[in-house]
Amino acid sequence: MSSPLTYKSAGVDIQAGDDLIERIKPFAKKTMREGVLAGIGGFGAMFEIPPGYHQPVLVSGTDGVGTKLKLAFEWNMHAHVGIDLVAMSVNDVLVQGAEPLYFLDYFACGQLDVDTASLVIEGIAKGCEQAHCALIGGETAEMPDMYPIGEYDLAGFAVGVVEKSKILSGETIQASDRVLGLASSGVHSNGFSLVRKVISTVLERGESLPERLDGVPFREALMAPTRIYVRTVLEALKTHPIKGLAHITGGGLIENLPRILPDSLGAVLHRQNWPRSEVFSWLQHHAQIDDTEMNRTFNDGIGMCVVISDEHASTLKAHLEALGERVYEIGEITNLAPLDPESSQPSRVKVI
Repeated sequence: MSSPLTYKSAGVDIQAGDDLIERIKPFAKKTMREGVLAGIGGFGAMFEIPPGYHQPVLVSGTDGVGTKLKLAFEWNMHAHVGIDLVAMSVNDVLVQGAEPLYFLDYFACGQLDVDTASLVIEGIAKGCEQAHCALIGGETAEMPDMYPIGEYDLAGFAVGVVEKSKILSGETIQASDRVLGLASSGVHSNGFSLVRKVISTVLERGESLPERLDGVPFREALMAPTRIYVRTVLEALKTHPIKGLAHITGGGLIENLPRILPDSLGAVLHRQNWPRSEVFSWLQHHAQIDDTEMNRTFNDGIGMCVVISDEHASTLKAHLEALGERVYEIGEITNLAPLDPESSQPSRVKVI
């Protein structure tokens, strides 16, 4: 007689899932903050809006890590992709002027490796700590035949809150306002399809990859976790009349900055005003792309843009630098030129 079929024999190990939950509880506990009513372990996580808001508005954002995960699998570098996951959502919530409150993650795999999953979720917890955002729930899905052995996918979302009167909509931005750029920590989590193509092209040519870029081993330079700007920017918002924030993700500076500008405005950015790291120089050289494509694909060294009036720009820059950010005056807001009859739309951002 054949043995009875079980969930484990079908490829799903419930005990491994239980072991993972127990292992990640200490990581999640470190992220707890005022407002958490029920966290990991229940059917639903509950959070109470902090006191002091008169017209609280909830702001949510969701994202993944993208094909950066392919390098994590290939290079066995799982410790920081969880930080990337958190950063992509909390930085998006931040640009509305909102304080991230809590985060939930989704980890999906074909066969659960508790050690790897624990490492990834520990990274998620570290990202939440950086953002002062509680990790209060999530889902681990083991789905045989859906993913190759050793691979997984990540998604997550953050919820934040902002006083309705303090929402950053960008509607007060005007020509002559300054654009400050907050330095990125590297490639962050966008453009990795091109990054991987560059790596494979270099190797196919029989060339060697560099041992180090920007003072760290090559792989560490590319896999550096996305910078989380929450604490410093929220602190600056308390005392500075910031008009708009733009998180520089897919689409780069050229496509993300216009998202916060009134329709009649654009921006001119001066490329010489911020340094280019060895990582981006290496990528541009081997991808053989021009500056326009570079700034449409990658963050090119700027992870967050801040728009403020000219008279307050230097004070804000000094404050953000005192808080630990590297800040550059990268450009200014301009009126849009008349529409070129040969173009379907005006160029909103020019990098010169």
